[in-house]
Amino acid sequence: MENCENKLINPNWAQHGYIQVYTGDGKGKTTASLGLAMRALGRCWKVLIIMFTKGGDDYGELNSFMNLSPSIKNNLKIVQAGLDRIIYKNNETEDDVKEIQKGWELAKKAIKNDEYQLIILDEANIAIDMGILDVNEVVDVLKNKPEEMEIVLTGRNANPKIIEIAHLVSEIKPVKHYWDTGIAARKGIEY
Repeated sequence: MENCENKLINPNWAQHGYIQVYTGDGKGKTTASLGLAMRALGRCWKVLIIMFTKGGDDYGELNSFMNLSPSIKNNLKIVQAGLDRIIYKNNETEDDVKEIQKGWELAKKAIKNDEYQLIILDEANIAIDMGILDVNEVVDVLKNKPEEMEIVLTGRNANPKIIEIAHLVSEIKPVKHYWDTGIAARKGIEY
């Protein structure tokens, strides 16, 4: 295992970072991005994860990340930019909007200041789809990201403007899901 102490910020991996999008109605978009975060942390990258629309502490991934070794954990920052509930177009409140916009301001600053090698904007596609984040502003920020920074956006309903500028787009489609038989979300699997 790599020792992250005194590692250079730029691992000289390819000299170019890309924009990735994980979208679709299937399960696994956030899971895929968090797997990528673990891979990057294992290579001593500095990683920022902003969880739009997700608050609270009942997420297994948060428990795992908080228990990483200190040398790896020092390269990770997680920000929850949402209240402790799931939001939809018909139940969003002013507080939801404030939390999401606060997370976006932090993301913009981190991108502009080139503070991380990997930034995951979890559920940003949903925040854009709901009109809470302005797609044109997001596109502008992404187009002007530092050359070596990798940025991932997750969530259903990725906007065509985001898809157009992305370098990698994965659409996760449901083929079969046990939820359809009435099985509820399970700790350790869905959250």
